[in-house]
Amino acid sequence: MGRRTDTRERTLRTAATLFRTQGYHGTGLNQVLAEGGLPKGSLYFHFPGGKEQLAAEAVALAAGELCDWVSATLDGAADPVAGLDAVIQGLAEHLVASDFSRGCPIGTVAPDGGDVVREACVSAFASWQGVVRDFLAAHDIPDAENVATTLLAALEGAQLLARTRRDTAPLYAVGTTMRTLLKGR
Repeated sequence: MGRRTDTRERTLRTAATLFRTQGYHGTGLNQVLAEGGLPKGSLYFHFPGGKEQLAAEAVALAAGELCDWVSATLDGAADPVAGLDAVIQGLAEHLVASDFSRGCPIGTVAPDGGDVVREACVSAFASWQGVVRDFLAAHDIPDAENVATTLLAALEGAQLLARTRRDTAPLYAVGTTMRTLLKGR
């Protein structure tokens, strides 16, 4: 791996933003360089594995930041319903603030990258699911592992629908249904 520098960090952040808005196949390496104001030789110096390595590391960066946000949001919640509501509100605000151009940083890349990217996505989803599972378990929600999987899958789908429709209603619909699930346990 190349040295850690501002150029490397800028490359990762630019790539993370582009992959999040355009997906894996929609993002070209020349575009990453141009939008980041990066020297041409820097890409393969810092990412000798090319686009696959860049995408995997960009996924890890964005996923880590989102996982930290989910964890902090849930830590500030009094109960699972309040935690769910806070996460949904934050996701909806982010979609609106980005004019629906930025959804999940993993969901836009997961279906299209190769094995290295897929493994980074698997790890990212597992970390988010773990945070949610641990929060639910701490609040005595039975079968916290499966409930966390259900919540993650519902929120991923809701973000995709919200981006497609340019409307946050799918997120709030998932919240309504999931609240019932959480209260009924």
